[in-house]
Amino acid sequence: MSGRAGGKLKPLKAPKKEKKEDDEEDVAFKERKKAEAAAMKDARANALKGGPPTTGGIKKSGKK
Repeated sequence: MSGRAGGKLKPLKAPKKEKKEDDEEDVAFKERKKAEAAAMKDARANALKGGPPTTGGIKKSGKK
């Protein structure tokens, strides 16, 4: 027994998937998703620009 005679066999390669062409609806959908993602990124950047809101911090009770 030399080599891989008793070992695990290598899986066969799967056939390549055919590249399907996008129709106009798919192209429009992808563009709309890309624009929404860019808008969300800009909105998030603008929201974080000011830093955390300034509050009084942890409130303590009046006891000492």
